[in-house]
Amino acid sequence: MNGASCAAKISTQPFSLNPTSPASHDRPLVSPKPASLFLGSTRKLRLSSSSKLNLHRRSGTVVAVSDVVKQKKSKSTHSLLITKEEGLELYEDMILGRAFEDMCAQMYYRGKMFGFVHLYNGQEAVSTGFIKLLKQQDSVVSTYRDHVHALSKGVPARAVMSELFGKTTGCCRGQGGSMHMFSREHNLLGGFAFIGEGIPVATGAAFTSKYKREVLKEADCDHVTLAFFGDGTCNNGQFFECLNMAALWKLPIVFVVENNLWAIGMSHLRATSDPQIYKKGPAFGMPGIHVDGMDVLKVREVAKEAIGRARRGEGPTLVECETYRFRGHSLADPDELRDPAEKAHYAARDPITALKKYLIENSLASEADLKAIDKKIDEVVEDAVEFADESPVPSQSQLLENVFADPKGFGIGPDGRYRCEDPKFTEGTAHV
Repeated sequence: MNGASCAAKISTQPFSLNPTSPASHDRPLVSPKPASLFLGSTRKLRLSSSSKLNLHRRSGTVVAVSDVVKQKKSKSTHSLLITKEEGLELYEDMILGRAFEDMCAQMYYRGKMFGFVHLYNGQEAVSTGFIKLLKQQDSVVSTYRDHVHALSKGVPARAVMSELFGKTTGCCRGQGGSMHMFSREHNLLGGFAFIGEGIPVATGAAFTSKYKREVLKEADCDHVTLAFFGDGTCNNGQFFECLNMAALWKLPIVFVVENNLWAIGMSHLRATSDPQIYKKGPAFGMPGIHVDGMDVLKVREVAKEAIGRARRGEGPTLVECETYRFRGHSLADPDELRDPAEKAHYAARDPITALKKYLIENSLASEADLKAIDKKIDEVVEDAVEFADESPVPSQSQLLENVFADPKGFGIGPDGRYRCEDPKFTEGTAHV
């Protein structure tokens, strides 16, 4: 069985984003369109005969990344999409994300975590498909749904779980919590609580890469930035401003839209005039592509080309991954607004189940191989919980650290002690 047909076989067509459907304003489900490789592409971008996407700012032609991917597949229809090693790496990363988030739910309801906790169940194909293609020096900018992005980028499960527990051993020493994962070592530039906040940060990171290469003449600086955000963000001004800036300066960035069809309780179909987000890319002179975000192999193929063209200096790409979250918006959300039929439809297209089927059918892994990975990840997650639970909580003196550029200007008094240690500090009577 060839790779392209396998990828098609393990995935069914999700509901299309057709704003003209008579049912679209009443409910989020609409009838699926005829099967196609890239699900939302009702109007294809213009084709190019070149394997590279040479994009000129004032050119009238913008090429879809999907066209290049499909051209490559047509030349090698008898080869598998991944090797055994790649397949096992993808599976392990997705299982880690799923098991970790399931454990977070347990710990949240046991009172080990506080505040809002947004889980990533169902969307693992997007994080794994993109981030596992990156170099260590490449940057990732996330959202409030950031735990799995951190894990995919290499942040240890212990550090992520400890951060969720608010412990000093967390990746932000317990000061970030669920929505603000950060790791300088792994170039994870943060989760952001407000939608759209991370896109300018990601654009700045991409500008840094270009500046180092072109101005500081660091020839080996080919670093790429991935900016993750959701469908609800795509009606915000920062999104449009940064797309314009990235295209204008040909920045090495990929804008990854994790379109899970819902912005908290608002259906994407009811919230935007044109729900086909990928089409906003060509409006700014960059390729735009819609891909099945429930299929890690399809995501990975598109990610390869988008990351590759950014690394080659060919500019940004907008990728819309149509995916679905299996839980409510956060663990405080009872998830009563979405149609049960819609939830069942996407549950049947679980990206982990699909990858597992592909690996076994193509003799890339056995049931025993995958069960061994499952067992390994269970142990990793259990260890992360034990480590986080036993780790110390931050001291009160840490309260104002990393808040001001010059801590002595506010957080430390003339006697060298932190002002927050003054008993009167919380009364608002301390002299500042």
